[in-house]
Amino acid sequence: MLSNADAKHLRSAFEVALRSREEGNLPFGCVIADGSGNAVIEQGNKALVPLRDPTAHAETVAAGLAARRYEPDELSGFTLYSSAEPCAMCAGAIYWSGIGRVVFGLSEGDLLAITGSHPDNPTMHLPCGEVLARGQRDVEVLGPELADEARRVFDGYFG
Repeated sequence: MLSNADAKHLRSAFEVALRSREEGNLPFGCVIADGSGNAVIEQGNKALVPLRDPTAHAETVAAGLAARRYEPDELSGFTLYSSAEPCAMCAGAIYWSGIGRVVFGLSEGDLLAITGSHPDNPTMHLPCGEVLARGQRDVEVLGPELADEARRVFDGYFG
């Protein structure tokens, strides 16, 4: 169940996604909160600007930052809030970083319906929960949540 704190951080992830869009990147963003519920990392997508790196998704970049800044025992109590369901690559980064929980807005299936075959986002349509369930440690997944709000981030972006 989505708590008030979860809703607050998820809405912050939507704001980060909008900023990413305004900066010329794909409209994806995430926030990582520590075990006490404090936002410690905000990250927008960097795949287009400045990196031109298709692997620089918001979640992948943020999970790497978290892994470098925090100890594994801390990360297991962290939550990554994502504007849209993390793709398979991002789910792997979340898993390997040690983050213990994911909350997302828009589902991968709904994202696919929005993006279609757009070349900037060839959506895999593989739920992150399926990827994370294959690991040797549990990662809690909650979503889709606040999907109508999450969908607005993409209004008019993919055509």
